[in-house]
Amino acid sequence: MNRRGKSNASNDNRPPVQETDAFDLEPSQPISFDLDENERTFQDLFRHCSDIVFRDLEVQGRTKLLIMFTDGMVNSDILQSAVLKPLLYEGLPQGLGMIDSIAEMCGRELMSILQVKKSSDVFEIADLILRGHTAFLADGENEALLADVSSFETRSIEESTNEATLRGARESFTELLRTNTTLLRRIIVTPKLKLEAYRVGKLTNTEVVVAYIEGSVAEPVLKEVRDRVRRIRLEGVLESGYIEEAIEDTNYSPFPQMMSSERPDAVAAGLLEGKVAILTNGTPNALIVPMTFWDGLQAPDDYFERFMYVTLNRWIRYAFAIFSVLFPSIYIALTSFHPEMVPPKLMLSISALREKSPFPTVIEVFIMEFMFEGLREAGIRLPKQIGPLVSIVGALVIGQAAVQAGIISAPIVIVVSAAGISSFVIPRYRFGIPLRMLRFPLLILTGMFGLFGIALGLITILVHLIHLKPFGTAYLSPVTPIMFGRIKKVFVRFPHKRAMKANPIREGDSP
Repeated sequence: MNRRGKSNASNDNRPPVQETDAFDLEPSQPISFDLDENERTFQDLFRHCSDIVFRDLEVQGRTKLLIMFTDGMVNSDILQSAVLKPLLYEGLPQGLGMIDSIAEMCGRELMSILQVKKSSDVFEIADLILRGHTAFLADGENEALLADVSSFETRSIEESTNEATLRGARESFTELLRTNTTLLRRIIVTPKLKLEAYRVGKLTNTEVVVAYIEGSVAEPVLKEVRDRVRRIRLEGVLESGYIEEAIEDTNYSPFPQMMSSERPDAVAAGLLEGKVAILTNGTPNALIVPMTFWDGLQAPDDYFERFMYVTLNRWIRYAFAIFSVLFPSIYIALTSFHPEMVPPKLMLSISALREKSPFPTVIEVFIMEFMFEGLREAGIRLPKQIGPLVSIVGALVIGQAAVQAGIISAPIVIVVSAAGISSFVIPRYRFGIPLRMLRFPLLILTGMFGLFGIALGLITILVHLIHLKPFGTAYLSPVTPIMFGRIKKVFVRFPHKRAMKANPIREGDSP
């Protein structure tokens, strides 16, 4: 529902924007018939806003017009050729028949190539001016014409750097919302793809789009997403992370409850599976809900490669995900609490290497884990030219120096490095973060209770995952609760030919 009443937007083909009820919004304020009074109103509203341009015009010496726009957000060439030049040099058209206002005349004759709308509310006009529209007010009329001549610098469509694939599309989302929705439309060419627009944030008034495929989406999930977006109470929304924290079920779980992606094909795949996508203006990262545990272990190109190769890779990912969490803890438990479970020759070799180490095994692992995470963070934050060099060389130099100095034993370096590298096998970077975080509490429990500590930690994690139900969907589904029809798809990616039998290509269709 528009907060300032219904306006004439017959020439504006964009979807209607719904306001959230998070704050008490400005009351409606109609503009006056007096142009000078309207100019004073907007001058007062945009006080100390040096980028807002006010320009007074007289058409053929008898019609006064006021033009307002935001400098740097409009296409000056279109403004000059389609608006100012016809008004200043051609004057008012003749023989137009019955026309109620100058705004209507401009909309019909002078700006036919633009997206235009009319409004009589001060706050709606100001909002559209700040979004790149140009407002036209005529003396003696209480209605303004707003032409969309927005144009500002944006980042071009590039290849995704966070979700690299060997096969598949090379396009990624940008910071411009309309570009992102266009990329989705190019993939899913059907009117069943719905894009509902909302405005959230009291000060930023950020546009958010909820995307879904009508007939495929689960209605309870869609209704829950709509309700939660409308209930957002934030001063500003600068990135999709604000939306994620505002609408997720619990903020105290290390596991992400929404999948984030900057790839249009990954978002389209989620929509085809009946999920809901949330796109936010100003960020290339889209949110996909609901998310399950197994979604975090699937790569974007799983459905582009041959099914046997993808199936093998999935098993490898699952194994390395478990390995990255448990390997350091198992090493501590076996060497410190249960040495009888280790082959004698291997245990003798480990003991000989640890003979000069001054710290217990659990302390050694903690030191190296913190060092590894610090080097990983340094590699991310430093400039691209030296970031990888510092992280790789730093790990080699520090690890080798620590072993030679007798501070850390050589097996600890191998264990921590193997576990850390294993976590990078997980295709979703955000999903690998909680797995690395869980290593630390497991190390504490293992250092206190050995294998019993590992069992206690795993039971706690499994209980948490079982009780986690983002947007009403079990996080471990279809494994628990078990769904025999879908559980096989978690471990095996079947060939597409099976689906084609149910939907054969019709004569005349493109392959």
